[in-house]
Amino acid sequence: MEQILHAAILGLVQGLTEFLPVSSSAHLILVPRFLGWNDPFVDTAAFDVMLHIGTLLALLIYFWRDIWRLLAALLGSIRDRQIGADPDRRLAWLLVVSVIPAALLGAGLESFFDTFFREHIGWIGLFLLLGAALLWLAERWGRQTRQLDGLRFGDALVIGIAQALALFPGISRSGITIAAGLFLGLERAAAARFAFLMAIPVIAGAGLVKTRELLGSGLGGHEGALAVGMALSAASGLAAIAFLLAYLRRNSTAVFITYRVVLAALVVVLLLAR
Repeated sequence: MEQILHAAILGLVQGLTEFLPVSSSAHLILVPRFLGWNDPFVDTAAFDVMLHIGTLLALLIYFWRDIWRLLAALLGSIRDRQIGADPDRRLAWLLVVSVIPAALLGAGLESFFDTFFREHIGWIGLFLLLGAALLWLAERWGRQTRQLDGLRFGDALVIGIAQALALFPGISRSGITIAAGLFLGLERAAAARFAFLMAIPVIAGAGLVKTRELLGSGLGGHEGALAVGMALSAASGLAAIAFLLAYLRRNSTAVFITYRVVLAALVVVLLLAR
């Protein structure tokens, strides 16, 4: 029962922090540390990725119309061997370009990201501050005048490289990609929308790999904890997507920048307490 409670809490944390620009990977490592948990199943990279499958479900539900339209546009461009002036075809290929850096970095350094930062949480505090600084600078310097139809392929590659850096816990996938979009002149809501769409294939790919690993090694009676965590991750993730897209139409990311700084300070306190 205790393990299911832990899984439920982490599912809620994952769903909220995956889309708010505060780093879900940092929270999934730090929450068990702060609360003194020592669960060999819940506190693992494999369980974290399965919670990401819950947030993937939230993305698929929220953006299903966009996904269907973009997939049709992508297949149409392959069939016709041209993108033309179709904005959906252009956006589909921009998203393809944007996922390449994260896919390459994740495939090459998967084992490093799975283990190193769970043992060296001081780095997480540093990355939280770095992500906060990037968001702050992006808010100050970004023109915020462009929409998605103004993105170029070079822009998509830059945002894709930024997404690859989110593999470092504390950077935040949504935070770093929104910041990159703002630096490139995108409006906040447009930057967030592109960030969410480009996360879909990356999360799906990582989830497929970890699912195969878990099924190969066996769940060992943890099916209930896994189901609860994924369900709550999906539900809270869906709420977080809707909230952030509406919030950024009227507000800056200042509250999330402040939160990141406070969380980084708590990491320092945790290290000193140890």
